[in-house]
Amino acid sequence: MKALEERILKDGKVYPGNILKVDSFLNHQIDIKLMDEMAEAFYEKYKDAGINKIMTIEASGIAIAYAVGRVFGVPMVFAKKSKSLNIGGDVYSSTITSYTYKKDYKIILSKNFLSEKDNVLIVDDFLATGSAMKGLLEICRMAGAKVSGVGICIEKGFQKGGKEITEMGYDLTSLAVVEEMTDDGKIKFRN
Repeated sequence: MKALEERILKDGKVYPGNILKVDSFLNHQIDIKLMDEMAEAFYEKYKDAGINKIMTIEASGIAIAYAVGRVFGVPMVFAKKSKSLNIGGDVYSSTITSYTYKKDYKIILSKNFLSEKDNVLIVDDFLATGSAMKGLLEICRMAGAKVSGVGICIEKGFQKGGKEITEMGYDLTSLAVVEEMTDDGKIKFRN
């Protein structure tokens, strides 16, 4: 998606450790117009897939999942990284490792919100090593839900996540695929 790539080049910042900081428009402060354009791109790709639920993980994926859910006109649900007192005990859970925070999380989702009746589009802001996505896919498998697609705003193509998700047989759509980032801030996209 050209508009997203241009915005990454304009406002994205490369940090040591292959960190791409896009918090000025994607996952701290949100550019609503760009978010809506990305949601429309996912809708165009999956509009005929029979999607009835959008899924993501807290916290950075919530904005794009909301925008996609609004365009599809279906509910969105997100896996939580901690269990609160009001969620109850009947949950699906999986363990993921955050690339950015270098920390393991047990993600959970109430069984009330995902079942074998659901046809899911999973979306997230980033895909790097694929741990979070594999956790969400595991929760869908536990629920018996069908996953018709995986939509990613920014994929780090030089890391293994995208390749592994595709090799697992899932339809992966990444709106911008970063092939290379250098310490001096240069970013190269997949053509």
